Amino acid sequence: MTSSRCVLITGAYGMLGFHLRARLHVLRGVEVLCAGRDEFADEAALDALVSRAGAVVHLAGVNRGSDEEVESGNCSIAEALVRSLQRVGSVATVVFSSSTHRERDTPYGRSKRVAAETLAAWSLASGGAFHEVVLPHVFGESGRPFYNSVVHTFCHQLATGKALSIDSQESKLELCHAGSVSDAILALLQLRPEAELQGVAQAEGRWRFFGQEATVGDLAELLTRQHEQYFEANELPELSSPFELALFNCLRGAAFPKSYPVPLQLNTDSRGSLFEAVRSRRAGQTFFSTTAPGVTRGNHFHFSKVERFVVVGGKAEIRIRRLFDDKVSVFVMDGANPAYVDMPTLHTHEITNVGDGELMTLFWAHEFFDPAYPDTYAEKVQLEVSAPANQ
Repeated sequence: MTSSRCVLITGAYGMLGFHLRARLHVLRGVEVLCAGRDEFADEAALDALVSRAGAVVHLAGVNRGSDEEVESGNCSIAEALVRSLQRVGSVATVVFSSSTHRERDTPYGRSKRVAAETLAAWSLASGGAFHEVVLPHVFGESGRPFYNSVVHTFCHQLATGKALSIDSQESKLELCHAGSVSDAILALLQLRPEAELQGVAQAEGRWRFFGQEATVGDLAELLTRQHEQYFEANELPELSSPFELALFNCLRGAAFPKSYPVPLQLNTDSRGSLFEAVRSRRAGQTFFSTTAPGVTRGNHFHFSKVERFVVVGGKAEIRIRRLFDDKVSVFVMDGANPAYVDMPTLHTHEITNVGDGELMTLFWAHEFFDPAYPDTYAEKVQLEVSAPANQ
């Protein structure tokens, strides 16, 4: 049975699909269905999903391969979706992720244009609503290097100690975070009526997303500076804009879990010991907690918040799991050897006192906690864990 609060995402397992799923995941009363290659290869399976959906967000596409594979692939995927919509008699709202390349006479540009025309024709014939969203260069956490975006490639190269591969310093980019795109799609679907279509303009029946303009050289310089501050100087970057915060979260994500925990220098003399837990050019907010043996705190995740855990007394296990994944990274921490783990965004996390005495933990966040916009969402961490990430 079709429901207006049942959303089907095609291409759900890609980078943008991951971010959209995460934002839908925290909305009450919304059911999310996912379609990938397997479902598009099976008409009955695809029809079963389409028949239940009140909205379809069509993200599936081809952007790698020969010219013929790219051009025919995007067109055939749109045609397959339309045939399914027709077979089940759907009047769903369809949102199609197009590209600024649609105006170019290239195989990819032509395929995006034709796919949009195919879906728009179905909309006119069926009475279903159709929105074409025209996207610039989209990046976000969990993106693949050498595939999704140069942002992910640079973050991967910095995390692995490799030189940045720059073809042209002056090449221009227009960068848009996948989270912002996802928020706007929710607004178009009226699943978040309070959300505003920021950075979006409607023209010729299409929704054009506008991102941050930068050259490849600018991007490389900013990410390199963030990396040097964070990993070499042990200092949090300034993060003065949402764009810088989004890039930093991608940078941290590329380094997780191999770069954690990060040891802190312990200075000891006859008076006792001292270490610096956080060095930041913005104050943020610091919390201190005590936890009884066997007790667990956390079991939540954040979309953009930078959050640091430092065990200052006792023993703890920190467990972290990426949303929609079953692999859990485990970090064993001891207050006698101070170190920190920064929680990657879109990963649920918890900390458990595994010692015999009281656990003392310092928590730091880059922003003040706002009860109206907490950016904190409950999500259990799986207890089936892999080997400790720091062993």
